[in-house]
Amino acid sequence: MNELNWLIHPLILSTKTLGTSFLLFILIGTPIAYLLAFYNGKFKAFFETIVMFPLIFPPIATGFLLLYLLGRNGIIGKALNLEIAFSFNALILASFLAGLPLFVKPVAAALENFPKTLIEAAQSLGKNRAHIAFFVMFPNIFKSVLAALILALARGLGEVGITLMLGGNIVGKTDTVSLAIFNAVYDGENEQALILSLILVILSIIMFGIINFLNSRRK
Repeated sequence: MNELNWLIHPLILSTKTLGTSFLLFILIGTPIAYLLAFYNGKFKAFFETIVMFPLIFPPIATGFLLLYLLGRNGIIGKALNLEIAFSFNALILASFLAGLPLFVKPVAAALENFPKTLIEAAQSLGKNRAHIAFFVMFPNIFKSVLAALILALARGLGEVGITLMLGGNIVGKTDTVSLAIFNAVYDGENEQALILSLILVILSIIMFGIINFLNSRRK
């Protein structure tokens, strides 16, 4: 069993990370998407920029900024005594931030394009915003939400830059599948790197196939 730790540990760690990221996308990403879809205040562009920042800014630099802010000696980390850097929490944060733009943007677009007639009909029946969102809008854009969620999880699975800086790439502790590939190549273990890469290829194909299926069904 110990001989397969190079394979088992990264897979388990990545699975735990994606599982937690999944919950964060639902609990945090969904309200953010709703806010961006219907908020028309003067700060909307600012909020959109913050959400899209991990997508347009180099991941390695994003990881450094987070480490600078949230590390034990960072501005925020030291003030709040945070234990995020070089831990499992760092992997979760890296995966969540990397996939957030790919989840929020499509969901926000689906909400913005939601038929106004259905919203108005629900309002005429005395339904409040929360009821309309949970029982009218999101059930009707479920396939769009699911496709965006899979895309975000796929991005989180392949995340390297933010994870490398914030998680520290500690073998046996913070080495996800993507970092395990990096470590295997660095150590000259090309066969291990190939096996791990093939696993990612298979997972990526499955995820891409599901997204295509959902898009075809939605059309």
